[in-house]
Amino acid sequence: MALHSWNTQVARAEKIFNGFTETELYTPVAPGKNRILYLYGHLAVYHDLLKETLGLGKFTRPELAAVFLQSPDNPGDTTLSPAELKEYWGSIHNELKELFTNLPAEEWFKRHNAMTDEDFEKDPSRNRLSVVLNRANHIAYHIGQIILVKPTNN
Repeated sequence: MALHSWNTQVARAEKIFNGFTETELYTPVAPGKNRILYLYGHLAVYHDLLKETLGLGKFTRPELAAVFLQSPDNPGDTTLSPAELKEYWGSIHNELKELFTNLPAEEWFKRHNAMTDEDFEKDPSRNRLSVVLNRANHIAYHIGQIILVKPTNN
């Protein structure tokens, strides 16, 4: 069920992002707020980092964390073009799909790398599976922002 939720949100986000023209991707979700392109990159980078958080692989583009995770949207930033971002998104999600599909069920209930053994002992519900559910909710949150720009796109 958790992976179904994850896959549903990823597919929904991808469909929405792909529904925008390159020019529309530069539109802010509201005056003075993040651009759609920034949110696209934010989610892609967060999901790339997810491999390390879950202990399943390496963060392939750590240099993008400064742009999309540690800093607010900068309209002058040209780190990734829409085409490069689309390719990055596809690559990350194809890799995650394979990693998630091949992870044995018992592995989902292990500690993730963003917490200590002591914290996990206190609350074992904060496991790998809970991280994926949290990230699926994170996608849904940003989808909610984005569809306000072009509601016919959902």
